[in-house]
Amino acid sequence: MLLEGACHCRAVRFSVHSSEPYPYMYCYCSICRKTAGGGGYAINLSADAGSLEVHGEEHLSIYQVKIGDAEPSPAKRHFCSRCGSALWVWDSRWPELLHPFASAIDTPLPKAPERCHIMLDFVAAWVPLPEGEGEPHFGEYPDQSIHDWHHSRGLVQED
Repeated sequence: MLLEGACHCRAVRFSVHSSEPYPYMYCYCSICRKTAGGGGYAINLSADAGSLEVHGEEHLSIYQVKIGDAEPSPAKRHFCSRCGSALWVWDSRWPELLHPFASAIDTPLPKAPERCHIMLDFVAAWVPLPEGEGEPHFGEYPDQSIHDWHHSRGLVQED
């Protein structure tokens, strides 16, 4: 599925192909909460990094998290230097993958049959958490990857 997205001011526009476009995994870590905003969580999709096309690349900036005295994370969070919109994450440990933020995608995304809430060990106290069936909770990362989640539910989208 072709995903098209942009920052708020539209200085950066991009497209990328994804066979796993369901926005189901809500991340509540402090990094996502503070850099991507919205509801105390961010939603990453999975896409083919090799298919990324960017217009307005000169307006991109990159943030690499550094926790304490550790080396910066290899995960590079791309955002617009003009309006600050979070756009995608790319990590050299998985160079074939790109993780666009669902909030930056303009293409209508399919509605996920459930929502997965992750990194709840780091959730802000003010954030209400949905409960019940179809709302599984995880203190950190679940065992199932975005790829595995889509495949196990028959939700893979081919172009």
